[in-house]
Order: sequence, then C-alpha cells, then structure tokens
Amino acid sequence: MNYNKYIKTSPLVSEIGLGAWQLGENSGWKSMSEKEAMDMVFKAIELGVNFFDTSPNYGLGTSELRLGKALKSFDRSKLVVNTKFGHTAEGKTNYDANYIRTSLEGSLKRLQVDYLDSLILHSPPSEYLDGNNNPHYEILERLIEEGKIRAYGASLDTYNDMKLFMDTTNGNVIEAFFNILHQDTAKAFKTAIEKEVGIIVKIPLDSGWLSGKYNAESTFNDIRKRWSKTDISTRSLLVDKVKHIVGAEDNLAQKALSFCLAYEAVSTVIPGNTSIRQLKNNIESTKRPLSKELVINLEDFYQNEVEHLKLPW
Repeated sequence: MNYNKYIKTSPLVSEIGLGAWQLGENSGWKSMSEKEAMDMVFKAIELGVNFFDTSPNYGLGTSELRLGKALKSFDRSKLVVNTKFGHTAEGKTNYDANYIRTSLEGSLKRLQVDYLDSLILHSPPSEYLDGNNNPHYEILERLIEEGKIRAYGASLDTYNDMKLFMDTTNGNVIEAFFNILHQDTAKAFKTAIEKEVGIIVKIPLDSGWLSGKYNAESTFNDIRKRWSKTDISTRSLLVDKVKHIVGAEDNLAQKALSFCLAYEAVSTVIPGNTSIRQLKNNIESTKRPLSKELVINLEDFYQNEVEHLKLPW
C-alpha cells in the first residue's frame, strides 16, 4: 500500500480507502451482517487501509456503529476517519448550521471516538458553499479549536462548486466525484494542491460501470434504477470504448482506480467493496499504475467523446 498526504494534522492516508456505505444495515447495496461488515474492516486494515469514510445516513446510523465497533480494536492515532453532516441518521436532510454540533456528537458516539480527522458537508446545495454568506464555517472552525475535528470540507460533484468552496472557506478536504467518465472536478485539482486541500475520490468506478460487469442489457433494482434505457445504452458504449483504450477486457476496475491515483492532488480513493474479493482486487490496483500516455489518452477521450454528453450520475 502507498500512503499520501491528507491534511497537516493527520497521518498519511492509504491510496485506497474504505468507503463504508455498504457496511450499514439495509444499505441499498448487498446487505451485510454486522459480522461481515466488521470482517471487511479487519481485512482492509490487514491489507494496509487506514482511511475510512462514512456518514450518519449510511444504513441509518448502522455504518458508523459497525465501523466504530470494528475500529475500537486498533490504535486510533494511526487511523483516519471521515464522516459527514447534512444527511441524518433518520434518513432526512438537515443542513442547518445549528445542527452541525448535534450531528457531530451523534457521529462521535456511534463511532466511539473522541475526535474526527475530518467532517464534511454531505453533497450540499451550492448556496451552502459560500463561506462569506454562511455561518457553518465559523462553527466548523470552532470545532477544530475544541479538538472535536481536525479539518472540515465538503462532498462535491463539479468544478464550479469546488472553486466556490476553496475560494471562500478554509476547508482542507473535498470529496470529489471523479472517474474516467466524470472528469469535470479535475479542473480544480491544481488549486487543491496550491491550497493544500486533500482530495478524496468518490464513485471512482462510476457506480459499478467501470468494473466492466454491466452492459446495454443490464437492469437495476437499487438506487441505480434511476437510469433510463438510453442512459444505460450510452454508458455501455462508452465503457466499451474505455476497454479498447486501456486494453482491459479483464480487471477494468483496477485500471479505473489507477487512473484516479495518477493525479498528484488525490489523497485517497474510496471504491465500494461488497466482498473481500473486491476489496483485494481494488487494493491490487496500487501495484499497477497507468502510464502517463494512457492517462492523457483517457483525458482526450473524455474531452472529445464524453464531456458534452453531460452524463447523469
């Protein structure tokens, strides 16, 4: 495992982190038992993972509960834990600044920790990102002073939102939607490096498409059922083109993760793992970096054939 800088006050973080959505009870993906969830965390740590990303609403609080129970056996000072604010453990949304402390205290209790390495706004509407016009950031700064959190940030999907956030706040973390088929956020990576903002890459496999296991005939019964038949057909064609570019009929997922890791700004990438086999396969990507030429080819592919399509998430 390789390790990168995240924030000044945390340990270096593993290039592959563990996204903990699927650890929660009835998470919307493959439902895990508590034992399966804890075994996933134990195996991740055994393989060198030290970065964990969760949220109060993942499994309605059970992701944080299970993650906290599993991490209790390990040295807290060597682990980096990120959770979120805005989507509640009751399955609602609440971005009110006055709710930040309540949300944080709930997360600390479920995770059984005294502090968080980072707390980020969970996919907030753009109007909450302007640090000049929102009280959220004064509260977050106070929580740093109190030692409750070491850094704060936001989970964002676009370059424009990233730019607004970095221009108007002192946030040190952004969880960015970035993968071969969604590269808009990369336009903010240079600024992130300059401002020492750690980048967590979310959805690196494009909700499973860049694992290579779906095609034009695929159907979905979970959150991905939002895609129309046209969306599915379009993505299938694009994935076929990606396979041709990278020469990966097998293990496209590793190529997709290695693409994200090719960027200096990226601290860690958090693919979802629903099995130990997937976890091991994803971590193996750290040993298979892409050539600079291949990264450029994939950037050109996005700019020429994908960007104008405005693919829905």
